[in-house]
Amino acid sequence: SILRVTSRWCWSRLRNRHRDAAQLAVIAYGKLGGMELGYGSDLDIVFVYEDDDENAAEIYATFVRKLINWLTVKTGEGDLYEIDTALRPNGNSGLLVTSFEAFAAYQEKRGSNTAWTWEHQAMTRARFVLGDDTMRARFDAIRRGVVTAPRDADKLREEIVAMREKVRAAHPVREGRFDVKHSPGGMVDVEFVVQYLVLSQAAHHEELVTNAGNIALLQRAQAAGLLPDGIGTAAAQAYRALRKVQHHARLNEETTQVPAG
Repeated sequence: SILRVTSRWCWSRLRNRHRDAAQLAVIAYGKLGGMELGYGSDLDIVFVYEDDDENAAEIYATFVRKLINWLTVKTGEGDLYEIDTALRPNGNSGLLVTSFEAFAAYQEKRGSNTAWTWEHQAMTRARFVLGDDTMRARFDAIRRGVVTAPRDADKLREEIVAMREKVRAAHPVREGRFDVKHSPGGMVDVEFVVQYLVLSQAAHHEELVTNAGNIALLQRAQAAGLLPDGIGTAAAQAYRALRKVQHHARLNEETTQVPAG
C-alpha cells in the first residue's frame, strides 16, 4: 500500500533512526477505518509506537512529521491526501504520536487523563492499517475492550445525543435544504445510531464487535433483534443512497445539499 511503502521510505532516510524497522502502528478512523472512503475524504489516522528506546518519543515524532509531509505532498494534479490526526489522545493539544501503553491507558480509562464517550464512538470505526502482528493483536484487544466495556445504556444514549446536537449546531443547514451528511435523517444520524448500538450491545452480541462498516452492522443489528424487522435494511439502503449522492456531488464539485422533500 501507499502508506506502507511511504513509511518504509521515510524511516530509511531518517537521520536519527536507531533500528532497521520502525515499531510504529497506524490506526485508521472514520471513513478510512470503516472501509467507506469516498472521493475527497480525508484520512483520519492516529500514530502509536512500541519502542523502549530512551529517545523513542522524539524519534517517532520526527518520523511521523516526515511521513505526513510526504502523504500530503502537493502535486500537479493536486494534494495527494489530506491527513487529520485530531482523534489522537487529547486531540490537537496532545502529542502527535504516543506510546502504545499511553494509548491503551487513555482508551481503557486508566488514570486521570482518559477518553471521552465521543472518542469511544470513534473507536467503533477504528482499524489497524500498518504495523507488525504483535501490535495488531494488541490494538485489536484494546478496541475489543472499549466496545464491550459495561455501560449504562441510558447515560450512553444521552451523551451520544448531546454530541449529535453539537455536531448539528456546528453544521447549520439553510431552511428548505437537506444536507446528505448533516441534516436530520442524514448520514451522521445513521453513523451515530450504529455507534450507540455497538457500544451498548457489543458485549452481548459478538457480531457487533467487528468493524464491518455501517451498512453491515445495521443488518447485523436487525438480525440480532436489536432493530425492528426491516428497519435495519431500510436504514442501510438509505445510507447507501446518501453516499452515492455524496460521491456524485464531490466528483462534480457540487454541493451536498439538495432541496428538502
